[in-house]
Amino acid sequence: MRTLKNIYQNQQSHWVGNGFHVTPLFSHMSDEQLQTSPFLMLDYAAPREFAPNFSYPRGVGEHPHRGFETVTIAYHGEVAHRDGSGAEGIISEGDVQWMTAGRGTVHEEFHSETFSQRGGVFEMAQIWVNLPREHKLVEPRYQHLSKENIPQIELDGGSLKLIAGEYHGVQGAALTYSELNIADVLVNANATLRLSLPETHNVSLVVRCGNVEFNQSATAQAKDLAIFEREAGEILIHNLGDETAEILLLSGVPIDEPIAAYGPFVMNTPEEIRESIELFRRGELGSLQAA
Repeated sequence: MRTLKNIYQNQQSHWVGNGFHVTPLFSHMSDEQLQTSPFLMLDYAAPREFAPNFSYPRGVGEHPHRGFETVTIAYHGEVAHRDGSGAEGIISEGDVQWMTAGRGTVHEEFHSETFSQRGGVFEMAQIWVNLPREHKLVEPRYQHLSKENIPQIELDGGSLKLIAGEYHGVQGAALTYSELNIADVLVNANATLRLSLPETHNVSLVVRCGNVEFNQSATAQAKDLAIFEREAGEILIHNLGDETAEILLLSGVPIDEPIAAYGPFVMNTPEEIRESIELFRRGELGSLQAA
């Protein structure tokens, strides 16, 4: 079996804007030893009840990104997105938004008008995916991945919804610039599921719902992050509960390049960060059309 390196917990949460109450599960700014590359950051907004709101949508206003990609998964609730390329849309429950910032763009994210007015449970995850040096300055791109177009693979003991990458010969829904997998893994009640991933991949598993046992050796519950060694071997997941366990899988070949980061910019050198800041100040990363 692939060695379980450790299980991490973070009890600290904070607001991003006024619409996303997130728990940072890892970050390129402080947790490089976790072996999460090519993923830079994961903010998880655990299920939270929002009252109906008829005055203004909650969320985050216009802000820039450069040098990486943002992936937003909507589990409950809806997110309305607009970016500097002119792309806009509603990320409904089960949908995924994959935005490539590349050479630079701006965007905004708010609760959708429909969700704001009805209220209810909101749950989402946002992942920052690094871009290798050769693709840092690609043209911005927006991919809306509807739940109907995300393939589901049936496995012994559960199933896997493949957002990006390749598993058992099936291709995921997203186009990517490096070799990686993002998937929602569902483990049936009281069942055991085996994951087999390339030995060249870093592997992280985030428990969203349920109590599970990894490799017959360690238990984990909601908001726990399990990190595995980069090596050959299966990962054994046993669901200890009477309801389906839900796990977010992140795996990929690490990008072995320097990281220079400042706020919403992730580049390779401090000089590139200074350039990014100046481009944003001059308005060269774009702007949003008036709504």
